[in-house]
This record gives sequence, structure tokens and C-alpha cells, in this order.
Amino acid sequence: MDHREYFELTARIWLWKPAAKPQASGWHFLTIDGQTAAEIRFAALGRTGGFGSIKVAARIGDTRWTTSIFPQRDSGGFILPIKAEVRKAEGIGEGDEVTVELGV
Repeated sequence: MDHREYFELTARIWLWKPAAKPQASGWHFLTIDGQTAAEIRFAALGRTGGFGSIKVAARIGDTRWTTSIFPQRDSGGFILPIKAEVRKAEGIGEGDEVTVELGV
């Protein structure tokens, strides 16, 4: 049985590249902040992993996957990594605004 609490948000995908290797392909993320981040933090009390990560089930469009979200110091919220296979399947990329459903 699924005991997850679900959250839906819309955010823009952004690209992070390591400063030491600007030619690297980098990682795609979206930021979870504000009230949604606070509610996720509450829902995950006692269930955080290393670095404050939280395991989630994620869905964008028809694509579902499991991953973790990680605390983001700048926003006070979290960042969600968006895998290449998800971006390809949904035809999305850097700068696109997407709606994501997260099960915590």
C-alpha cells in the first residue's frame, strides 16, 4: 500500500555545470521552494538520508521515476535532479517550465 503524501508544483528546469569543467554537460534540476518545500520537509520528518536528502517518487507528464531531492541553501528549499531519460521522454530541457508530482 502507498503511504506517500503527494505534492504538485510547477517550476523551471535549470542547468548546473561544475566551475572547474565548464565544458562538461552538467546536471539538470528544478527548485522546490516556498510553502511546498516546507510541507515536504514536514511530511518527511524522521525520514531524511545523507546530506538531508529525501527519497521521492517523481512524475513529469507520463514519465515516472524514483530519486531523491536535496536541500538547497540558496532557496531554503530542495532541488530535484531531472534525469536525461526523463528529459528525452518528455521533450523538455533547460529553461522549460514543467509540472512535477512528488510522492514523499
